[in-house]
Amino acid sequence: MHPHSSSPMADMPDPFGSSAPYPRRYMYSDNDSDNIEPYERRDTYASDSSHNGLNDDRYYDHSGAYDLYGPQDTDSDVDVYGARYAQSVESLGPSRLATSDAATYADYTERHIPLSKEEIEDIFLDLAQKFGFQRDSMRNMFDFLMHLLDSRSSRMSPNQALLTLHADYIGGEHANYRKWYFAAQLDLDDAVGHVQNPGLQRLKSTKRRGPRNANEKSLQTAMERWRQAMNNMSQYDRLRQIALYLLLWGEAAQIRFVPECLCFIFKCADDYYRSPECQSRVDPVSEGLYLRTVIKPLYRFIRDQGYEVVDGRFVRRERDHADIIGYDDVNQLFWYPEGISRIVLVDKTKLIDLPPSHRYTRFERIDWNRVFFKTYYEKRSFGHLLVNFNRIWVIHVSLYWFYTAYNSPKIYQIVKSDNTAVVPQSLSWSVTALGGATATIIMIAATLAEFSYIPLTWNNASHLSRRLVFLLITLALTAGPTFYVAIAEYSSGGNAGSLALILEARLASIALWLLVFGCKATESYFFLTLSFRDPISVMVGMKIQGCSDKFFGSSLCSNQAAFTLTIMYLMDLVLFFLDTFLCISRSFMLGLSIWTPWKDIYTRLPKRIFSKLLATREMEVKYKPKVLVSQIWNAIIISMYREHLLSIEHVQKLLYHQVDSGQEGKRSLRAPPFFISQAEKGFKGEFFPPGSEAGRRISFFAQSLTTSIPEPLPVDAMPTFTVLTPHYSEKILLSLREIIREEDQNIRVTLLEYLKQLHPVEWDNFVKDTKILAEESALDNGFGTDEKGQSKADDLPLYCVGFKNGAPEYTLRTRIWASLRAQTLYRTVSGMMNYAKAIKLLYRVENPEVVQLFGGNTDRLERELERMSRRKFKFVVSMQRYSKFNKEEHENAEFLLRAYPDLQIAYLEEEPPRKEGADPRLFSVLIDGHSEFIPETGRRKPKFRIELPGNPILGDGKSDNQNHAIIFYRGEYLQLIDANQDNYLEECLKIRNVLGEFEEYSVSAQSPYADYGHKEFKKPPVAIVGAREYIFSESIGILGDIAAGKEQTFGTLSARCWAWIGGKLHYGHPDFLNGVYMNTRGGVSKAQKGLHLNEDIYAGMNAFGRGGRIKHTEYYQCGKGRDLGFGTILNFQTKIGTGMGEQMLSRDYYYLGTQLPIDRFLTFYYGHPGFHINNMLIILAVQCFVITMVFLATLNSSLKICAYSSNGSLLPNMNGCYNLTPVFDWIQRCIISIFLVWMIAFLPLFIQELVERGTMRAIIRLGKQFLSFSPVFEVFSTQIYTHSIISNLTFGGARYIATGRGFATARISFSVLFSRFAGPSIYFGMRTLISLLYVTIAMWTPYLIYFWFSILALCVAPFLFNPHQFSLSDFIIDYREFLRWMSRGNSRSHNNSWIGYCRLSRTMITGYKRKKLGVPSEKLSADVPRAGWRAVIVSEVIFPMVLALLFIIAYMFFPPSPLIRISVVALGPIVWNAAILLVIFIISLFLGPMLDPSYPKFGSIMASVAHVLGVVGMLGFFEFLWFLESWDTSHAVLGLITVIAIQRAIHKVLIAVCLSREFKHDETNRAWWTGRWYGRGLGAHAMSQPAREFIVKIIELSLWSSDLLLGHFLLFIFLTSLTSDRQSGSVQSKQIRPPLYSTKQKKQRRWIIIKYGIVYVIALIIFSALIILREYR
Repeated sequence: MHPHSSSPMADMPDPFGSSAPYPRRYMYSDNDSDNIEPYERRDTYASDSSHNGLNDDRYYDHSGAYDLYGPQDTDSDVDVYGARYAQSVESLGPSRLATSDAATYADYTERHIPLSKEEIEDIFLDLAQKFGFQRDSMRNMFDFLMHLLDSRSSRMSPNQALLTLHADYIGGEHANYRKWYFAAQLDLDDAVGHVQNPGLQRLKSTKRRGPRNANEKSLQTAMERWRQAMNNMSQYDRLRQIALYLLLWGEAAQIRFVPECLCFIFKCADDYYRSPECQSRVDPVSEGLYLRTVIKPLYRFIRDQGYEVVDGRFVRRERDHADIIGYDDVNQLFWYPEGISRIVLVDKTKLIDLPPSHRYTRFERIDWNRVFFKTYYEKRSFGHLLVNFNRIWVIHVSLYWFYTAYNSPKIYQIVKSDNTAVVPQSLSWSVTALGGATATIIMIAATLAEFSYIPLTWNNASHLSRRLVFLLITLALTAGPTFYVAIAEYSSGGNAGSLALILEARLASIALWLLVFGCKATESYFFLTLSFRDPISVMVGMKIQGCSDKFFGSSLCSNQAAFTLTIMYLMDLVLFFLDTFLCISRSFMLGLSIWTPWKDIYTRLPKRIFSKLLATREMEVKYKPKVLVSQIWNAIIISMYREHLLSIEHVQKLLYHQVDSGQEGKRSLRAPPFFISQAEKGFKGEFFPPGSEAGRRISFFAQSLTTSIPEPLPVDAMPTFTVLTPHYSEKILLSLREIIREEDQNIRVTLLEYLKQLHPVEWDNFVKDTKILAEESALDNGFGTDEKGQSKADDLPLYCVGFKNGAPEYTLRTRIWASLRAQTLYRTVSGMMNYAKAIKLLYRVENPEVVQLFGGNTDRLERELERMSRRKFKFVVSMQRYSKFNKEEHENAEFLLRAYPDLQIAYLEEEPPRKEGADPRLFSVLIDGHSEFIPETGRRKPKFRIELPGNPILGDGKSDNQNHAIIFYRGEYLQLIDANQDNYLEECLKIRNVLGEFEEYSVSAQSPYADYGHKEFKKPPVAIVGAREYIFSESIGILGDIAAGKEQTFGTLSARCWAWIGGKLHYGHPDFLNGVYMNTRGGVSKAQKGLHLNEDIYAGMNAFGRGGRIKHTEYYQCGKGRDLGFGTILNFQTKIGTGMGEQMLSRDYYYLGTQLPIDRFLTFYYGHPGFHINNMLIILAVQCFVITMVFLATLNSSLKICAYSSNGSLLPNMNGCYNLTPVFDWIQRCIISIFLVWMIAFLPLFIQELVERGTMRAIIRLGKQFLSFSPVFEVFSTQIYTHSIISNLTFGGARYIATGRGFATARISFSVLFSRFAGPSIYFGMRTLISLLYVTIAMWTPYLIYFWFSILALCVAPFLFNPHQFSLSDFIIDYREFLRWMSRGNSRSHNNSWIGYCRLSRTMITGYKRKKLGVPSEKLSADVPRAGWRAVIVSEVIFPMVLALLFIIAYMFFPPSPLIRISVVALGPIVWNAAILLVIFIISLFLGPMLDPSYPKFGSIMASVAHVLGVVGMLGFFEFLWFLESWDTSHAVLGLITVIAIQRAIHKVLIAVCLSREFKHDETNRAWWTGRWYGRGLGAHAMSQPAREFIVKIIELSLWSSDLLLGHFLLFIFLTSLTSDRQSGSVQSKQIRPPLYSTKQKKQRRWIIIKYGIVYVIALIIFSALIILREYR
């Protein structure tokens, strides 16, 4: 039933019925940068005949032949896909075309075009009037479409350009709209009418009406009808549909992230437009109606999921992803007819019950809050690893079971009555066959976990239930026979993904994985399993004799071997997983060189430039190749000279020169000697400075042209593309102050000095250049130069700061020189603008007739070249904060626009709300260097200014910033570039070859909709073309080199392999994207806050999952800066690690992990999450290994171990000995395995260097890394990755970390490093180190040295790589700061204190109180939600308790009464702390209120007393333990390990179970020590808080004592290293000078060093005394 006119909706004002005035004439105000348009200009958009013909029968036949939604016979299927459209545009008649004053596309005026520019303008204007689009958005999208048509029609006929564009956007084989249309079963909706859509009948209980013709119902028939309908559509309608889609997309804001929702809006809008109701409307609707009625309600729903309004500002809700209906949930609703049927209006009418043509006008009345629901729960849990990657666990665990069960016969042997043991063959095989049952159990567990991530609606529950039943039956079948055989013997004595991959690559992928797992299976069997067979046979059944315990008797200690064996099995399983990574790494590294040998690469370079970079096929033969190549080569060399990479002497040797040929004054070209005498000399200083950037670039350029690359098109036929760079607060241009002044005393070198040391040759060239410039300037001004003997002292300012004269033009040169060598936006812009230079150069070289045409008029020639470069290339920087820039930033941005007028800047502009209490209005604004200045504001006049539905920054920032600017890109392709990248002219010359990788240069001339033509468009499109990066920060210190090495192998070797077998994704920069493909599928990144932290990789997964192909190019590379200091590199790794944790929660991983075919799944797994899971397994292997070793050491130190002679016979006096020799051999093998797994991390870089730079360079680079402690860093970063993933999966809190872009020249204090890395690494390292100490004392083997080195790395790495760490004076000042950090914050609040660090690490579990009492809500948006109780129980309660239990079992092997001993020593310090705190509490409660006001230090004194007593108690109980162990060091150390494990478990349980939420402030801490609980703003909590604070203080006192001891221990380790001030391999060491201090500062420092030096020595003496005490007992 249709709603009657009396329905509530009828009373609401109908915006589509209003006759709001709409301006009919617009001046085309874009009269700046695009003066020469790719289409002819016209003064007005709307001609007077705007509406003529729109209701003409040529377009719409309202007799019912065209109108899809006229009255239909609902009882029978109407063939709505029949040929009822108007004839194609060729039959439109001459009227419109004749009046057109120009053709649509540049340079194609003489060609037959489907629609004139005026007609296209009219279409846009008509749509804007009918739907209420914004004027600027309409202008922007018109410009967008014209650029697209121009780009396409430059290499195909204009007709075909429009056809293929329509096929890509709306109706083609690979159009997202078409795929969605059929997936949501809208073909049935349209075919049958709105009353009984069979796609929705599943929701209704009504009976089907009559039998249907099966053929008509089939999807194939529907698709065929669709194709015919598209084929019969007129070009006018095709263009109107594209225009409507673009106009909807252009204002969609955040709705661009939900592509299928946008498809639905388009469908409704298109239906509405075709209706007679819309066509008969004369008056235009009001501007902005679409934004207000369609986009804003959806935007507000999405915004309100994550934010709420508190006191007039938006703050984050305390919700985790599982409680937020995000973009993906919104989008998924539109995937199914059942979802679309949920859309209801305010009056509860279903939208689908309205006729299709009426739906769009009701969008304003949809109640979106009742529509959406969660379609996938992103709960924090390790269950995601089980569900998403269950096939990995199945493969490994079942194979491990097969191998190990077969080789552990002693476990299931049958002992007969005569005490002989036999293993029947049937039992052996059936136990081994239980591997199938283990696989089934894993699958059952995964299915049960899957139930909790998917809402049990629709078909989800049924297919999971069916799978569960099937798996249970399988389990019975696989496990049953084994039980039957065992009883008999004892009683007698996986959905294929529809992902496109070419057959050859698919076969290669399958073959590769068969080989890898074949290799893995063989190696694991012989290396791991067979070596484990002997330890199993000796340990099974080993009972320890003569031991007992007061409580457990002999039951616990006699089974010590069984406990040990269990842990050994687990250890072997972990190694079994790591073994696979070893095989994969090896298989990918072998034989993957893509370069041809180095021989002759320079000699052949000119020929390769001609044949590969120039579009020679189209050129006339009359020009010699040498002439053309010389222009390209000389341009490259001169660009390097201008960048100061080459001196004038080198340039002369490298250029082509014109020389007399000796024939009647004719001149000929002489090739540079570089091409002739190439060999190795080119890199020894003859042509390039040694080790120079220019040499590296030319070397890569020459190498890259040896590979096969796509053939280029002529410049005027190449596609248009845009470079898009998001910018937030990155440096645009360095200021003079930043370059030549030390910002603080920790930085001992100015930035300019540092850069001069890094680039000495380039600085020298710069100074020479500046001198020439100054001399020319002096001559111009009439000043002569002095005699030649001018002393070099006069030039000292030039060599120091680059200028003598302080005039702005000279200081600016120095600023630019430095900015081009730091990570600045200026470097990025100047690098990317080389594309424009390259296009102009190629156009001029390939079209000599253009040069001749303009004769000697260089201005006109330059204008023509500019016109071409503007047509083909755009550069948009999305400067989110531009309107809020300070004066300096604004000047720098203006400098960019003046230097590069074609640069476009998109930014956000905020306007106050129109009425009180409303949200402020935000606009996306675009300006460029041609935009005029508005005199009143001093700002530039925008080209486009488009209103947004609200604040677009709802996520982590970058993806939202890209999204608001994406509407300003032009052309077919996008290159995504970060604000710390660079590009080079010689690389930009390859742009046409790179764009050729999209395989769209030679498009079929057939129609994509024709009967046979459509078959030529079947091949899946290329969505992303990846490119290499060169890390230009590799020369800056050893850490820069390590970061560069990792990126280099990831971006080259790995990407090459993954792309080859179809597993490469998208990693942001500097990849090229197919603009139409990506923007119709959700854009270039995803944007839900937290979940999509690594936003760009989701675009790759999106394209990968939707059937797009992803390729990789080896021959093209961009420059890229990487983080350079230890802290910033670790920040980056934390961001990657937490981002990976978030990815594992995401539905993208769920779909790819569960739906991909096995070979592609393995590629995906080992290319992406596998690397991080491997890191987790390495750390798990270390933990398992250490626990195994502790258990073995207890056996070794307590039992008599059998010793054998060289011939294998037992030595005498070995009665009652235990044979553990095979176990010790196995342990040595395990250590080798773990060592190999760690070392494999360096193999890719070595192979990469070997392949690209030769053997010597590879050995030198690897050697350099090893000598400068790079393995230490590798170990440490493995732990950081692991910790960040685990803490993210448990607690969440992933956020965008702005990784530093500067140079690591500042020293970070010990306390800052300690607080930053204690949780992630130092605590774990120290616990493991103490266990290792016990193993070393009780069971020494030389193999343990490697483990000492590795575990020590976890503790000392942060300090080892800190600049100036080893200077004595700084060390003592650090010690002072550490003591102050430990002790402050108790009498007054302090930002940087131990107590603050402790509270912060606790809040991950407890969370903050929702509101600070007494103060209006202080809820900050940075708060992370409180961790879920399930996650906390596992990680904070169960895991520490299991660990404590294991160590207790190990310790209980030592009689007498071990349990009582360990209980006293473990619980003693906690009871002691509680007693101290109780006494202190009573004292402070009575004395505090009197003393605190007059003695502000009262609280600090009370705290100091408590803390000192706490440390004394901790040390006292350890000495007591030592005494109880009769001064046996090994026993005491094992006791210490157990005590630490028990106390850690108790603390964690207390925090997780007993503590309520924290206050934001630290008033309770100060209240405890001062006794003043009133006036703290606690309100009613003042009564309950003392009890909570008592528990907190017990925990804090223990933690404080252990942190103080731990800090001292680390400082004692560094005592040995204070003689040298090594600079972690950095060039800084050459130039660091002592900092300059005033006399007063020197005196202060001297006094501090003496005072705290004495304290340090005393602490060292006490520490040593406690250790040496034993010697005197």
